[in-house]
Amino acid sequence: MQKHHPRSLEQLHQQRSPIRNPNHEFRKRGTWGDRLALFITQRVGSIQFFLLVVIWTVVWIGWNSLAPKAVRFDPSPDFLLWLFISNVLQIVLMPLIMVGQTLQGKQDEIRTKADYETNVKAEEEIEIILQHLENQNREMEEIKQLLEKLQRSDSV
Repeated sequence: MQKHHPRSLEQLHQQRSPIRNPNHEFRKRGTWGDRLALFITQRVGSIQFFLLVVIWTVVWIGWNSLAPKAVRFDPSPDFLLWLFISNVLQIVLMPLIMVGQTLQGKQDEIRTKADYETNVKAEEEIEIILQHLENQNREMEEIKQLLEKLQRSDSV
């Protein structure tokens, strides 16, 4: 079914739905778990988190390799406690990141749909403006022809 195309801006404004904010719409739909998953996904995927993990690893391995043996708590070269904590973090964060990425994908779909709707509205407005300009050109051409006729009749 073809959508009725308005012929004036007034008709367009009456016919169109208001522009929606996809971010607000997504926030309204989301649960607290969704917000938590997105929060963690955004933080874990940041350079700050990466640097935190690198610093934590360097300090941990450095301390347990270079500190006096009496104060080492995770002896090298095995670093079993470090491996255990790292694996637990990975096991917990991996599914949570995947949930967050799925939610981000849904949010992107909502944004894409809103962008498409905005583009359709803009295209309709541009079409109306172009029609208006064509009408003005036609009328100006008619006025120009009338003026030329008047000038010819005055010169005779």
